[in-house]
Amino acid sequence: MHPLASAVNSRGEMGIPLAVVEDVNRLFLVTVTCLFLALPAAADLRLEVDLSDRELRAIIDGDVAETFVVAIGKEKNPTPTGEFNIRKLVWNPSWRPPDAKWARGKTAKPAGHPDNPMKIVKMFFMEPDYYIHGTGEDESLGSAASHGCIRMSEDDVTRLGQLVMEYGGKPMPEPWYRRLFRGRATKVVYLAVPVTVDIRV
Repeated sequence: MHPLASAVNSRGEMGIPLAVVEDVNRLFLVTVTCLFLALPAAADLRLEVDLSDRELRAIIDGDVAETFVVAIGKEKNPTPTGEFNIRKLVWNPSWRPPDAKWARGKTAKPAGHPDNPMKIVKMFFMEPDYYIHGTGEDESLGSAASHGCIRMSEDDVTRLGQLVMEYGGKPMPEPWYRRLFRGRATKVVYLAVPVTVDIRV
């Protein structure tokens, strides 16, 4: 029998033989797999915080890309150690005093308020109480001065937040950031890919 004879249906119309369809599907699958394997692996961002040196290092594909001076928790309110994941960022965060002795008498501050201790962005690494955030107290950087969080200068935390967004699968164009910084609107971003934070003594 001719190889295309099976392609004729009961109405005498030509169709595509099943074997041909299977061969095309197999070829397509092999082609897509080869293309996928040929693509370079996505770059990986990892954050390391050295509590002794008061430094945060942004490590991309195993190499230290940037180093930032930070403030860490005081002896009575130490920064937790271990490996954590950043899954959420809050840009232009508001601030509400926690139910803690040190916060008695303090009042809530809206996003963008000059006395808001969170500043530009906060990145949760151990919810709900611990995050990396900006500070207006640059003199505290390099010391143990916080209540457990990791503080960075406003410029540095902005840079780090953009890196975390990019490598966390939520890159945003420059106009998005310009609108964000001009306004006072709070933006919550959930990462598609968690960014690891390793905090060590």
